[in-house]
Amino acid sequence: MKYYPINIEIRGRSVTIVGGGAVAERKCRTLLDAGARVRVIAPTLSRGLRGLAEKGMIEHLAREYRPGDLAGSFLVFAATGRRGVSMAVADEAAEWRIPANIADMPERSDFTTPSSVAVGDLLLTVSTGGKCPALAREISGELRERYGEEYAVTLQVLGAVRERLLAMKMGCHATKEILGSLISRGLPSLLRNGAADEVDRLMREVAGPGFSLGELGVERRDIP
Repeated sequence: MKYYPINIEIRGRSVTIVGGGAVAERKCRTLLDAGARVRVIAPTLSRGLRGLAEKGMIEHLAREYRPGDLAGSFLVFAATGRRGVSMAVADEAAEWRIPANIADMPERSDFTTPSSVAVGDLLLTVSTGGKCPALAREISGELRERYGEEYAVTLQVLGAVRERLLAMKMGCHATKEILGSLISRGLPSLLRNGAADEVDRLMREVAGPGFSLGELGVERRDIP
């Protein structure tokens, strides 16, 4: 099956998870990282989910799923391992036209959640179309080793450069060329090596006066 890749804004949105085990916990933590308001419906919770509930980070309905529980949800996840419950959740989500991810019934899912690697604002995702999540996790591990913390700072620097160039009305073409030159001339490597002076020299050479870490508001202590 072919999926359309999309990054979706869920900050402050209500997301319902039916199930309280390890799979539900993994999904819950990712949702919380993205700023969602999470409600978990399950008689019992994993240790991690129980800790989140005790801290008030999630809402917990300590009972079995009931019809009507999905009302007002922006997204729905079912992770109980019980086919009857999964079918009921999928049916109700379809009735309310709420996108649903049904862990043990991909054929009833409206979307999948890819394996992901987050480095600051850099988000890398890997999907196998639901055929082999283990392979996606393996590839994600390789990406995690390849793209370290220097890429979080790289993105911070490039974002600041882009904002200033646009404020200077440099135009999209010139901005694209300058950003591309910073990348191709080794900005990530310089940041990885902590070469702040070299970074400043490169930015002034490529972008001109007024472009340095300090002038862009990037603290040198942020460099790995």
